[in-house]
Amino acid sequence: MVEVQLEVQYKYPQMLLIAFSACTTVLVAVHLFALLISTCILPNVEAVSNIHNLNSISESPHERMHPYIELAWGFSTVLGILLFLAEVVLLCWIKFLPVGSILKNETSNVEKPSGHAGWQSALVSTIIMVPVGLIFVVFTIHFYRSLVRHKTERHNREIEELHKLKVQLDGHDRGMQVV
Repeated sequence: MVEVQLEVQYKYPQMLLIAFSACTTVLVAVHLFALLISTCILPNVEAVSNIHNLNSISESPHERMHPYIELAWGFSTVLGILLFLAEVVLLCWIKFLPVGSILKNETSNVEKPSGHAGWQSALVSTIIMVPVGLIFVVFTIHFYRSLVRHKTERHNREIEELHKLKVQLDGHDRGMQVV
């Protein structure tokens, strides 16, 4: 969790504070949801993995909750990391924006938007984080597609093996009937 101390004499843009508050709240909620799912599911998965009875495995609730597990993974990795990157950018804006601004009095302040060091520092952090976020998104899509491709290929191989077993069993059944 981020603790932020605001400059009392600086008048922050209202949308910046709202965005920071919303981002922080959603970030915590997303990670708590993912923690809840993993805490509820993980003991069950470990218990089922120690059982060698196929019926028990197919009756396990973690099979029925597979969409929730995928959702928790997506929330904690994809959305959570993107929110964390956004949190860092917003925090940089909140901390650096007052630096170098010229204060007139407590009710209003005069600032040079593109001229003072705080604004430039916050802009640099944003410029750095945008490509980092894009690289992260591209990597995540590539990784997830690789996982899906591997899972699909594995299932196709299993189906082919089952088909071969069926053909073998059908052949043996016919051979026994002929004799």
